Amino acid sequence: MLESSKSRDDAGRIATLADIETFEAIPLEDRELPTTTHAMLRAGAALAPDAPALSFFPLAADYARSFVWSHAELIRDVTRAANAFRRLGVERKDVVAFMLPNLPETHFVIWGGEAAGIAFAINPLLEPDQIAELLRAAEAKWLVALGPMAGLNIWEKARQATASAPDLKGLLTVDILPYLTRSESPQWIAPSAPGLGLPVLSLRGEMERESGDALNFDPPQASDLSSYVCTGGTTGLPKIAMRTHSSEVFDAWAMQVYTHGAAGSAGTVFCGLPLFHVNGQLVTGLAPWSRGGHVVLGTPQGYRDKAVLERFWAIVEHYRINAFSGVPTVYAALLQTPIGSHDVSSVEFGYCGAAPMPTELFRSFEAKTGIRILEAYGLTEGGCASSVNPPDAESRIGSVGLRLPYQDMAVMVLDEAGAFLRFAEVDEAGVLAIKGPNVFSGYVNPIHNAGLWIDCGGERWLNTGDLARQDADGYFWLTGRKKELIIRGGHNIDPKLIEEALHRHPAVGLAAAVGRPDSRAGETPVLYVQLKAGATASETELLEYASAHIPERAAHPKSVKILQAMPVTAVGKIFKPALSMMEIADVVRVEAAANAAQLTSVDVMQDAKRGLVARVGILGDSRAFRSAIGAYAFTTEIV
Repeated sequence: MLESSKSRDDAGRIATLADIETFEAIPLEDRELPTTTHAMLRAGAALAPDAPALSFFPLAADYARSFVWSHAELIRDVTRAANAFRRLGVERKDVVAFMLPNLPETHFVIWGGEAAGIAFAINPLLEPDQIAELLRAAEAKWLVALGPMAGLNIWEKARQATASAPDLKGLLTVDILPYLTRSESPQWIAPSAPGLGLPVLSLRGEMERESGDALNFDPPQASDLSSYVCTGGTTGLPKIAMRTHSSEVFDAWAMQVYTHGAAGSAGTVFCGLPLFHVNGQLVTGLAPWSRGGHVVLGTPQGYRDKAVLERFWAIVEHYRINAFSGVPTVYAALLQTPIGSHDVSSVEFGYCGAAPMPTELFRSFEAKTGIRILEAYGLTEGGCASSVNPPDAESRIGSVGLRLPYQDMAVMVLDEAGAFLRFAEVDEAGVLAIKGPNVFSGYVNPIHNAGLWIDCGGERWLNTGDLARQDADGYFWLTGRKKELIIRGGHNIDPKLIEEALHRHPAVGLAAAVGRPDSRAGETPVLYVQLKAGATASETELLEYASAHIPERAAHPKSVKILQAMPVTAVGKIFKPALSMMEIADVVRVEAAANAAQLTSVDVMQDAKRGLVARVGILGDSRAFRSAIGAYAFTTEIV
């Protein structure tokens, strides 16, 4: 038996839908969950105050020499941050925004910010004007940012953004240097910022003015807002989700129930996903800490640090990692990293979410490493996770698992206006909807709430925008995406950002961005264009224009294709599924040519159960082609 399995509590273990229903026989209110994220951290610390809670190494080469916080020290630093924010004027409804890589201080800001006010994560890879727009939309009162550091421009971005954020009262800075120099007595000094017009303080300096023994103010309530999180894309217009303490607490608790039983230990978890994403915060943060678990935080860049991936199996062996969370691109990279002589038997499973997992990648990774992959489904608006494949059940490759206990999840058939008609039959595709204590309160901008909720018999369900089916055993299977986000390496890209930039080109009449299947990134953005009557422009010219006018590098299209006429619906709307089918067919042809496969036909169709399916006719030996095409998330049938 694997090491982490030994500590899991049989009480409340989930393997079937019937187990979930049995578990729900006890009302949720009788489970006595903590009321807030701060209370949850404190309860987890009480289980093992002297045990390691957080280990951080700034350089992958120094993974064995980490900075360690016990649970008692972790909750003390979180409380210090909370009290410092309150002393600086942050009240219950005030927003503390942060632009930070993966650092211990990032966690102090998240959970301390939620205790004092509302924590707001901003992707530090965004451009200054986008950051400023988010700060304005959230009416942020303080911004915490990484101070000046060679090779990183977060501080300069923060300085530029603050000039257009009138609600800000000041900046708090975080310094990486003491970790790199391993200074015994670091001087926490804020950088000078001439001409900024706002106070600039050191976060650590302000924290050290507090004892951290307890909150110096009345704690929040379960229904209070805890965090703002950008959703609907890491690029595009600000769409900010409002989350509550109770939603985050419930989701973290429910994930632990799934993987460790009703009271089992959380073990040791590796965090490599960015802490401006809810997965990094909850699945590899709050959830394990709520059970007295240990989180290993691997360098400020996490999985973006190539050296972390190269040393991943050594890190697993050294810390006896029990679980980690990643996106398909991470698993693809780890599949190319030899385990060698490293002992990885401590790992019970790895979570995979954010993007569909290619079947061939799934099978190859499990076969090579012996590590179980648990595919999951979730969204920021639902806390983080809504369904998971149970670790104690047989793998169902391609499924996103069973729903969380106490959270309803259903496939619905809606009319053309988005109104509820009926629940879907078994294996019938429809719109995926959720309802439960993990569901968020809505978006900061009420305009974004249009069409968000489904009224079903007087009950309010969240329309996820995804298409799915549910099998006879209760497992959910995604069949498509009604919302048009492009998911590149686990990051969401709003196609409107690309399309709006190209619509400003004088020759462009129509523009439509879709995701092109990619064996490594999952999807990459590509652009289709219909020119105005009489206008001329080359695909190369339009591609250069896109790169120059789209502020987010990840959203730069990989190619531009000019069509004589864009495919449209009966009412004249661009029919993007047709463009997606064209991209899949092109990928098939490219892989066939690269693997010496003789194609006789390529037909891409929408299957009610499996989503987009490529039916491919091939003559002769197709083994190399089958292996190559299996790395993509879409389904391929060889006929």
